[in-house]
Amino acid sequence: MTKLTRRILLLSSVAFAGFATLSPSMAEDLKITVGYQTVVEPSKVPQADGAYEKAAKATIDWRKFDSGAEVIAAVASGALDIGYVGSSPLAAAASRELPIQTIFVVGLIGESEALVVRNGAGIEKVADLAGKKVAVPFVSTTHYSLLAALKHEKVDPGSVQILNLRPPEIAAAFERGDIDAAYVWDPALGKAKETGKVILDSATVAEWGAPTFDAWIVRNEFAQEHPEAVRDFVKVTGEAYAQYNADPAKWSADSAEAGKIAKLTGAKQEEVPALLKGYVYPSLADQASTKFLGGDTVKAIAATSAFLKEQGKVDTVLSDYGPYVTTKFVSEALSSN
Repeated sequence: MTKLTRRILLLSSVAFAGFATLSPSMAEDLKITVGYQTVVEPSKVPQADGAYEKAAKATIDWRKFDSGAEVIAAVASGALDIGYVGSSPLAAAASRELPIQTIFVVGLIGESEALVVRNGAGIEKVADLAGKKVAVPFVSTTHYSLLAALKHEKVDPGSVQILNLRPPEIAAAFERGDIDAAYVWDPALGKAKETGKVILDSATVAEWGAPTFDAWIVRNEFAQEHPEAVRDFVKVTGEAYAQYNADPAKWSADSAEAGKIAKLTGAKQEEVPALLKGYVYPSLADQASTKFLGGDTVKAIAATSAFLKEQGKVDTVLSDYGPYVTTKFVSEALSSN
């Protein structure tokens, strides 16, 4: 064997060794499973654009869910890394000490969730729900709001036939006339409005002392193993909110943004601008403040948990909900800008 041949073989071996060293990490590209819901909000745009994948340099399996309770079940089983939930299922999960953290407050819920009654059902106010069939996804923010409204108006929940239905089932039951009312969100809410009317929304229930919000949560194990990916997820979400808050008028009915949101959520494109106004979207700086993840979010989860226990929906209330909320990732997202 010539010196040249031996040198070629040696270089080839070194190159192969280097490839063998690199290929496992290349083969182990990060994969994230994210559970989302059909709520109309700004982060649906980067979801449609693939911006999350680009920022985290990851493959994302986006899975659609009809309720926060279903998201919590999937997170508990390890099937989801990051999930979108409402404050009521979040509080229930924390009370059961599920290993999760709240990483981003999506928005304070206002008109986007409402109690809609069927035309001809004879319901004009909350007090008229006694003896009626009212559908709601159990342990959801709307379930919490419905129970809070009944308590505020001094209506015995036992006098109301409260049915546990998912939003698509609610829309179908409402159309058939099988139920008299429903407390739900879009697109089921919009469908029900076609043959009904809204008599109460979550903005009013919040004024009555029972505010609700949506949030992104992460499994603790995933957050510990991939903190940069969680930071990037939060950062992309925050940037979408900043873009919307800077110029809401740009997200008009005929805009590309409205089209992307409508496609992902099933909402009517012409209704997207109005639906977007149903929330208050906190900026990244707001997220880290005491008004949200830095303080009030923990208090809101504790208050919701206490109410759920009073209603028999959870067994215990923890002494401290701080471990279930973190400012780490919004703070890191801010510092990386």
